[in-house]
Amino acid sequence: MTRIKWGYIARRRRKKISLFASSFRGAHSRLTRTITQQRIRALVSAHRDRDRKKRDFRLLWITGINAVILGVGVSYSYSILIHNLYKKQLLLNHKILAQIAISSRNCLYMISNEIRK
Repeated sequence: MTRIKWGYIARRRRKKISLFASSFRGAHSRLTRTITQQRIRALVSAHRDRDRKKRDFRLLWITGINAVILGVGVSYSYSILIHNLYKKQLLLNHKILAQIAISSRNCLYMISNEIRK
């Protein structure tokens, strides 16, 4: 029986997969089967962590706002501040509030005083 070499299409497919995994270590960047397994794992992790990243940033913003509120000496917590913001229809999201809290604490204190009135 004569020897059949790898076809052009198979070689192209394997090359594309190996280019994806070129930064992986050991067999994860050399062997086709482990490359495909690691590729699936990497893509699953990337998909999962895109949502987790949004969650983590939101938590970070909330923690920063709450720390500044308690440090400034406002007499209520983060949840009451957000509730009062919605009641007064001030449309400030968590990211903007966190930037205000970090850059200028007095501005956040003034906002909280305006809400309380």
